[in-house]
Amino acid sequence: MAQKIDWQNIDTILLDMDGTLLDLHFDLHFWMEYMPLVFANKHNISHDEAKDKLYPVLRAEEGKLHWYCLDYWQEKLQLDIVQLKEDIAHLIQIHPFVLEFLEQARAHKKRIYLVTNAHRKTLKIKMRVTNLASYFDGIISSHDYGTAKENQEFWCKLAHEIQFDRNKSIFFDDSLAVLKSAQQYGIGTVVAMSKPSSKIKAREVEGFINIETFEHALIK
Repeated sequence: MAQKIDWQNIDTILLDMDGTLLDLHFDLHFWMEYMPLVFANKHNISHDEAKDKLYPVLRAEEGKLHWYCLDYWQEKLQLDIVQLKEDIAHLIQIHPFVLEFLEQARAHKKRIYLVTNAHRKTLKIKMRVTNLASYFDGIISSHDYGTAKENQEFWCKLAHEIQFDRNKSIFFDDSLAVLKSAQQYGIGTVVAMSKPSSKIKAREVEGFINIETFEHALIK
């Protein structure tokens, strides 16, 4: 895969967070298991009943800004979502070879931006746990723009803020909808993470360069 990335002609690196730099297992476990368990205990129903009740509510917001908004879910579910994330923050893990990749990118004087749909309150927790913040020239949350990465408006606002040449930029993400959005906007190189969670088998994302880990994207 690495030979498909022409690092000589790339000056800006745009990186998703969850499922790309960080193991998606934390997020999947939180939303699919832990949060429903807390909801079940609060309402005196079974874990499975809570899942049956919550999953359709969650799915209805998928791909929209609300899907990623902790404040929205806190109000909707009447749960302290931030505190619940803190409860299992020990599960937050950096993917293999991410640190090596970021070190190399800095050594090669690339501009590095974290570009995420994650809410700022989630970012605060994850940057504290991982100590990754110092690697980035900037950290952009779609909540800053009021529109998710799935939408073209996000990329227009990002380009206005950080002034990048789309032809000389590379973007890494694990979401098909977001990858397609970046491709539509004209980002020169778009790379799909085929193994976003350590607990799920790698799955090829058609139409994009695929990597399982950043070992396959190290700058030579």
